[in-house]
This record gives sequence, C-alpha cells and structure tokens, in this order.
Amino acid sequence: MVSFIGAGPGSVDLITVKGRRLLEEADVVIYAGSLVSKEHLNFCKEGCKFYNSASMTLEEVIETMETSLKNSLKVVRLHTGDPSIYGAIREQMDMLDKKRISYEVVPGVSSFTAACSSIRKEFTLPDVSQTIILTRIEGRTPVPEEEDLEKLAAHKASMAIFLSVQEMDRVVEKLIKGYGRDDVPVAVIYKATWEDEKIILGTLKDIEEKVENEGINKMAQILVGDFINGDYSRSKLYDPTFSHEYRSASK
Repeated sequence: MVSFIGAGPGSVDLITVKGRRLLEEADVVIYAGSLVSKEHLNFCKEGCKFYNSASMTLEEVIETMETSLKNSLKVVRLHTGDPSIYGAIREQMDMLDKKRISYEVVPGVSSFTAACSSIRKEFTLPDVSQTIILTRIEGRTPVPEEEDLEKLAAHKASMAIFLSVQEMDRVVEKLIKGYGRDDVPVAVIYKATWEDEKIILGTLKDIEEKVENEGINKMAQILVGDFINGDYSRSKLYDPTFSHEYRSASK
C-alpha cells in the first residue's frame, strides 16, 4: 500500500492525525523537496529511508515505490498542501493502477485555505461572493483558453491563484480587465503558516509594486476579491429572525 499524504501548507502541525500516524509508521518516505517542511521527517521512525522527489522523474518515483513494496516496506508519498490540487498525483496513481499496486489518498490543508486564515478573512460572504475560483496563470504548463484568468475574473467571485506570483505583472493585467476595475483588494501570502510567512495587502492598482519591493517570486498565494475588504450582509444561519431545522425565529 502506498499512502499519498497531504502535509499541509507549511506548519508541521497542519497535517491530519491519520497523515501523521502513517508517517510515523512509514519505512520509506518520498517527499516533495523544499515545498514540504523537513520537520515532518522528524516524526519518522529510526531507519526510515527518505527520497527527495525534486530530483526524481515520475518513473523513478514509481520504481522506488514498487521496489519498496516488494520488500514489504510501508511507503508514504508526502505532498505539499492537499495533494488533489496541483499535486500531480493522478499520473502517479494511473501508473500504480497499471501495476496493480494499491494506494490511498489522505487529504491535507491546502495553501489557499491557510492563506485565507493567515489574513483572517472568509472567502464566502453574503451579498459579496458565494463562489471561490482556484486557478493559475498559464506558464510552462498551459491553461485551457476557457479558463483564462481574465475570463474567470469576469465572474467577480473570490479567487485564489496558485503558482503565479512570478508573473505578477500579467496576473494584474488580466485581473483588471476581468474585474473591470483596479481597486479590487488583493492579498499575497508568501509561505502561509511557515515561520517566515509574509503578508502583503493592497489592490490591483498597487500590489505588483509591493510584491516586487518584497522580492517575492515563488511559494505565494494570491487572493483576490471584495471578501478581503468591504461591507457584507449578516448570515441567515445565526440571524434571530431566521428559522431553520434546529431553531425557531424569535418574534
């Protein structure tokens, strides 16, 4: 059995109880290089073998898994954040399927939720936005034309943009065109929940300059939308005049 585990966004405590237990039991851990805090490896048992996948190809990763399992060793594939988002796990699972090797996926805290927690905001606010768009700008990995950042921004929803801070100029240009204004609030969170976390707040008008001044060009979430600042309506769930299954409205 191979266990794909989401290690969380950075802080070693933001891993699930199940993920930590499997990590403690592992004989072999293949971890995602600098993206995963090496503090996680301190919880592994003595004699556990570590492989940094940053220097490995997909085929080498699968070969390491297969060889380890043939020797009756427990294998953990440790991914950053939640492995289901930009985790490149599908291609690994497909190859394991072909080899009839069993596996499981243990979810983790994603960097987009960690980043929102760091700025102490909420993506979904009544009369502001009830939708979160998770995306990235095209780079070496292309993006379908229908998912162009400008087109997505036209929905005026809350946005969390991955893997794009190195293209901040293009990100801002597309977002301004999509939102149709340059005063939309933006937060750039570098290494959310890590000890050296850095938060930059601004608007589409000035965020590019602020990010450039801080020298941030990787490992950052870009959060965009009026959920960051501005007015919103009170939720119905806790409104005393609103009835639901567990509570009657007060008169």
